[in-house]
Amino acid sequence: MSEISDPLPPSWLEELKALLGPGGHLESDADRAPFETDFRALHHGHTPLVALPDSTARVAEFVRWCAAHRVAIVPQGGNTSYCGGATPRANGREIVLSLRRLDRIHSVDPDGDALTADAGCVLARLQEAAAATGRLLPMSLGSEGSCTLGGIISTNAGGTAVLRYGMMRSLVLGLEVVLPDGRVLDQLTGLAKDNTGYDVKQLFIGAEGTLGIVTAACIRLHPQPASTVTAFAAVPTPAAAIALLARLRRAAGNAVSTFELLPRVALELVLRHIPGTRDPCGGTHPWYLLIELGLNEPAPEAALRFESTLAAALEAGEITDVAIATSGAQREALWRLREEIPLAQRREGAGLKHDVAVAVQRLPEFISEGSALVAGLAPGARLVAYGHLGDGSLHFNLTAAENDDGASLLAAGDEIRHAVHDLVARYRGSISAEHGIGQLKVAELERYEDPVALALMRDIKRVIDPLGIMNPGKVLA
Repeated sequence: MSEISDPLPPSWLEELKALLGPGGHLESDADRAPFETDFRALHHGHTPLVALPDSTARVAEFVRWCAAHRVAIVPQGGNTSYCGGATPRANGREIVLSLRRLDRIHSVDPDGDALTADAGCVLARLQEAAAATGRLLPMSLGSEGSCTLGGIISTNAGGTAVLRYGMMRSLVLGLEVVLPDGRVLDQLTGLAKDNTGYDVKQLFIGAEGTLGIVTAACIRLHPQPASTVTAFAAVPTPAAAIALLARLRRAAGNAVSTFELLPRVALELVLRHIPGTRDPCGGTHPWYLLIELGLNEPAPEAALRFESTLAAALEAGEITDVAIATSGAQREALWRLREEIPLAQRREGAGLKHDVAVAVQRLPEFISEGSALVAGLAPGARLVAYGHLGDGSLHFNLTAAENDDGASLLAAGDEIRHAVHDLVARYRGSISAEHGIGQLKVAELERYEDPVALALMRDIKRVIDPLGIMNPGKVLA
């Protein structure tokens, strides 16, 4: 789709407003503003209109009109993307399509372990609906109070329970998708087994709205654990943490749902900037783990077995101190230490973020080599490498030195990012473990992706969206 800078004709906007019906659009500067800036305020664009369709049929009609007039569409869910994947560009010719009015839960089937809902439903509401029937929707994110079903499918969200339950892709049983020509793909069957040809729904999971608009989904549920045990442990090294993970898996199998690594600097930032938090371990330790297991046995037996395993780890030197939650309030306090790291970093000041993954067994080596790398490129900056150790994913972030405005760190951002990603590539890892590409990492995808895979992506885009109207400028250049 060629770049045109002229504004959309007013008559076209009037046609769209009529098509969308009462309550179907936002137009004033103030109303549009929240849809024109991304969550991290890194990307700022302009749209003449925010479309708010109230049904799949309206979405399809809207897309057909846009295809006929070659008007670009930017699908948007909860607008929590870290990569600007749902933000329009500045040309003013892209219509933001918000799915927030598509918010109906169609069904919750506890016997079939499935939930079917519209794309605009907020994740926390879906979790509550599943829990009301005794089931678990295990996708857990810091943004679960605002992110929406369509958005987390379109970005293949990860979160803190991937170790046990997988990425969002693992939870999708079926999809309803409006294609770029306005046709509706209906695969909301919810079948656990279906080998009738290509599994085409997979194309739209993680595609960030560049191939179509997810309007509804059928999601896999799981049994609620009979008991949950949570601990915050101090460890001497990342290698010791991996040894502990192996020990826990030997003792509890796939019951380990959360295994999050935090460096001391991350804990200190949270303690400094988040009121009401406290260090649960005595002394100062270089690394910490947030560990959670969901067990199918009563709480007393589960706690005893967990404590026994941790005692053996203490004796083996895999952990040096540990605090085990004995109440819901204590569990929440431990989780806050992990979940508030992004906010604490923002409050501390300027920083750089990297969302990377390497093979679990190579993480200690990667952290060591990466630490030396960034220390040479950004002397004085603090490395805040934290995240999902159990699945090999880390937020390999830098925060400016204390009493430093971060100007030099930000100025070196491109050089540091390329160096970190070059290192990730040498480890055959991923430069985007869970946040996607959006518009932030388009050039990085071009630089690091396998050329054959990149060519296939472009072929798929051309076939499904030949006019290039679906979220242009995102994922692929």
